[in-house]
Amino acid sequence: MKKFYYPFSIICLLCVAVYFFTNSRDTVVVQEEAPVVFSFAASPETPSSIRFCGKDIDLTRYQMREGLDRELTSFTYLHSTTLLLIKRANRIFPVIEPILRANGIPDDFKYLAVIESNLDPKATSSARAAGVWQFLEATGKNYGLRVTATVDERRHIAKSTEAACKYLREAYNRYGDWVTVALSFNAGMGRMTEQIALQKETNALNLYLVDETTRYPYRIFAAKLIFENPYKYGFVLRAENLYSPIDCVEVEVDRDIADLAAFARDRGITYNDLKIFNPWLKDTKLQTGGAKFKILIPNKNQMYYSSANSYVHDKRWVVP
Repeated sequence: MKKFYYPFSIICLLCVAVYFFTNSRDTVVVQEEAPVVFSFAASPETPSSIRFCGKDIDLTRYQMREGLDRELTSFTYLHSTTLLLIKRANRIFPVIEPILRANGIPDDFKYLAVIESNLDPKATSSARAAGVWQFLEATGKNYGLRVTATVDERRHIAKSTEAACKYLREAYNRYGDWVTVALSFNAGMGRMTEQIALQKETNALNLYLVDETTRYPYRIFAAKLIFENPYKYGFVLRAENLYSPIDCVEVEVDRDIADLAAFARDRGITYNDLKIFNPWLKDTKLQTGGAKFKILIPNKNQMYYSSANSYVHDKRWVVP
């Protein structure tokens, strides 16, 4: 507290001095209008290049620099949202990263999930896309996800990440460029192929696309920059601020469950716990349709915050 108290006291005294000086009857000096607030907002540094998926991307061209500057400024000053993203990532990235790695997808694509859903497995868009990767129902089913009256695997973090990897690998096989792949996740492969041919452009960042898709890669780049150095952009977190992963036991079921609340209670957790750790369960019951499902039962001993369970997935996110 002392580090902040003395500068703040000095600022207050200066403000009072300025007030009396500018309002003194004896002064004949005309002062400029005082600022409305005594805080400032500095434009974040915009790098001239970024390394994405193992490739250095030059960002000095005007629309690229300005595109990144726009998104980096937004992330930097949307304080509550950006802080929440880093806190959630501490729990979600340990699930996503190994699946990306096992499927040969660059680690940087975890930031695509950040942009798509704010890392909220329950997220649903106005277009009815759902889950961390925001799959539409038809697309999710096409890549192996079950969507029924009682199950929506688009909200299953691990399974939806597997589906996303299938899409990303298919797109890479078509384009051979990871930036184009990222854009296609937003626009669709059909639209990207059409626009590349129409505009006769080899660099996806030079394409003329709808605003949402144009902004998409720069939002991913901005997320990457801030996640890799939060303190540089003004975000100060400690280990206890992050959302710690909670170990779970998998219970395999292949029969219908008529009452999920009773199922949860029999395993010593609340219905609320069951739904939080299994957001893919849509209803108060589960109809398996003959399929097998693994339901996560969280460890009750890890449900309370303490110094013993202060897990930090990436040390760059916290200050000592």
